[in-house]
Amino acid sequence: MTDKKAHLTIDGIDSTIDLPIYASSVGPDVIDVTSITKNGFFTFDPGFMSTASCESKITFIDGDEGILLHRGYPIEQLAVSSDYLETCYLLLNGELPTPDQKAEFVAAIKANAAVDQTVANVIKSFKREAHPMAILCSAVAALAAVYNDEIDITKPESRKQTAYRLIAQMPTLSAMVYRHRKGLDFIAPDASLDYAENFLHMTFGEAGKAPNVSKTIAQAMDRIFILHADHEQNASTSTVRLSGSSGTNPFAAIAAGISTLWGPAHGGANEAVLEMLEEIGTVENIEACVARAKDKTSGFRLMGFGHRVYKNFDPRAKVMKQTCDEVLGELGLGNSPLLAIAKRLEQIALEDPYFISKKLYPNVDFYSGIIMKAIEIPTEMFTVIFALGRAVGWYSHWDEMVSTSYKIGRPRQLYTGSVKRDYPKK
Repeated sequence: MTDKKAHLTIDGIDSTIDLPIYASSVGPDVIDVTSITKNGFFTFDPGFMSTASCESKITFIDGDEGILLHRGYPIEQLAVSSDYLETCYLLLNGELPTPDQKAEFVAAIKANAAVDQTVANVIKSFKREAHPMAILCSAVAALAAVYNDEIDITKPESRKQTAYRLIAQMPTLSAMVYRHRKGLDFIAPDASLDYAENFLHMTFGEAGKAPNVSKTIAQAMDRIFILHADHEQNASTSTVRLSGSSGTNPFAAIAAGISTLWGPAHGGANEAVLEMLEEIGTVENIEACVARAKDKTSGFRLMGFGHRVYKNFDPRAKVMKQTCDEVLGELGLGNSPLLAIAKRLEQIALEDPYFISKKLYPNVDFYSGIIMKAIEIPTEMFTVIFALGRAVGWYSHWDEMVSTSYKIGRPRQLYTGSVKRDYPKK
């Protein structure tokens, strides 16, 4: 907290209201408006775009400068030099692990990767045509039933064990969702494999056969997980915090986050990229589509370019572009018609003055969508992969909240309905 204060003057009130200003370590300071309620006012901030609902030490974003830091470390450094489980440890604990801490953490994740049969039965109970996010949300919520009696959110060791279970079982659950929809038998986790390798084996492997996972593709999947691990106070993270503020089971709070992520305005961006590419159809149609995108009256948007948060460039995109090129080279898909459209769009976005002036650069969703299409992950599974990677971010924010003094969330409203009126006499 700084010595600075904001002074609010309101018509009809003789005195000014002093509002404390809290200093951030980096980024904008915040004005504490709590005391204005004593004077009969609330703030009005639709979408909470100008409101800090919490204090956090986990992730910092500066969208104007293209900065994304996890516990102070730039995302582009983590994506190249770290791996997903090390990034998980960092998000949860605030520091990178020592070699011994890393080994212990990885061992704990592998030891908790198997899913209880009752949860497997929940997944099997769905129609195969059911949306994978509906199945995943229900499966994670079912973990609350499996572990409810073992969780005490007031105890750090209990929260740590819950983190192990969540991180360990998200790949297993996600692979089970995929295989159920394909009518395939589930494949058990393999402790000899790395995190991303294990997910790919459980998803695409053959039951009873030894794992056969490309190192290039496994590294690409690991990077997708890292680049989606956390993104500050977005809609799904805020949902997890708000849900968790009631003291609910953490798996129930994570399921609420999955429900929020499911929305096309949040987690469906890379799915929208593939739908756009399919709509364009051929390279010959690109110029006409670009012209439509430049016409504000057309209503047509090129998905995967620019970002709501990043007004300069998406710091995750450069690493994802390199990874995308590596995967396409590994699979020999340079001549794929759909990917040819994507590469041409990428070229236009990086060279066309219109896109450059408006800073509509390809973002992480553009490249991750292409990668997942290339390795034959169905489009409707893209958001499941997003949820798998983001689970650790959600949990880190939930854990940060419940490990400190917190209040149950209770947003206010601007009421514009009817005033009090009497029910008509009969």
